[in-house]
Amino acid sequence: MRIISGKYRRRKLLSNSGRTTRPITDRAKEYLFEHIRFEVRDRCVLDAFSGTGSLGLEAISRGSSSVVFIEQDRKAHELLRRNVEAIGVEEPHLCWRADILKTSFRPKTPETLFPYSLVFFDPPYRMIQDLRPKQEIYRSLTRLAKETVTTDDVLLVLRTPEHSKFEMPECWELRRHLYISTMTLYLYHKSKVESESADELATSQLGIG
Repeated sequence: MRIISGKYRRRKLLSNSGRTTRPITDRAKEYLFEHIRFEVRDRCVLDAFSGTGSLGLEAISRGSSSVVFIEQDRKAHELLRRNVEAIGVEEPHLCWRADILKTSFRPKTPETLFPYSLVFFDPPYRMIQDLRPKQEIYRSLTRLAKETVTTDDVLLVLRTPEHSKFEMPECWELRRHLYISTMTLYLYHKSKVESESADELATSQLGIG
């Protein structure tokens, strides 16, 4: 696994050999970034379920202004930190060990790291079957649409197994999808009609502001 293009091109990345994380292949990553190449530069990036940081590091290498990595697994988070240190990332960044299903997505750091304008949302495949109303991962995606978390022009990239069935919150509108190998990459923008009541519900149930 490596960084494909940009400032840190060809730098090799450590990956987690266990089953907790599922790194995206270099081929799939190159295919994705070819399609979003005009929506990476100068963006504040969130790499959610980041694993060892492959997507966020690719984005920062290609000109994103900052990146926040969120990964809960202890081993993956340690490898993530080692990757960031080995590459010598100069741009503002944060390796945050937190639970995506419970976080507000707003770290207690300078607000220059957010609101995010590019989000990679790459949950374990087993979670995709729970992506439906009233489930925690659904509420997480609703919180991501809050104006204090993401910009109006944010691009959200969701990776799922092929042929997956799930339901996204109404605050996200599908722009297109990309098929590669045994996965599908969905590209979303914020819906013009935001679901404020659902957003408030998710926030109140989480107990955060």
